[in-house]
Amino acid sequence: MTSFFPDLNVWVALSVGGHRHNAEAWNWLNLLPREARLIFSRYTHVGLLRLLTNQSAMGEQTLTLRRAWSVYDRWLSDPRVEFYPEPRGLETGFREATAPFAGKAASKWVGDCYLLAYARQSHATLVTFDKALFDLARSSRL
Repeated sequence: MTSFFPDLNVWVALSVGGHRHNAEAWNWLNLLPREARLIFSRYTHVGLLRLLTNQSAMGEQTLTLRRAWSVYDRWLSDPRVEFYPEPRGLETGFREATAPFAGKAASKWVGDCYLLAYARQSHATLVTFDKALFDLARSSRL
C-alpha cells in the first residue's frame, strides 16, 4: 500500500471549494489508486482546524470550530484517510532535518523540516503545493 502525507496546503485545497488549488488537488486525489492511503498527522490536523477557522485565511468562507471539526471528521470517514500518531524515530529525523538550519533563527523551515521528517519516518510521500518545501525535500533527498 502506498501512503501519501498531504501538506496542510493540500488538505485546505481539498477542503475548500473556492481555493485556487481545489481542482488540481482533487485531480491528484482522483488519480490515486484505490489502495492508496492519505495521512493526517496531529500537525496537519491542528493546522486544518486553525486555517478553516481563520478569517484572514478563509475570508467569507471562514468556518466555526464546530464546522471545521465536521470537515476533519468527513475526511476521517473516507476509507483512504487515516490519522497516524507520531512515528517512532521522529525526534531523531526532525533533528536531522533541521541540522542545516542550526545556525539560523527559527523560521518557516522548522515546520517544513517537521513535515519532511514525519513523511520520511512514516514511509509516506509528502504532497505539497509549496515550492520551497518541495525544493527542500529534493535537496535534502528526503
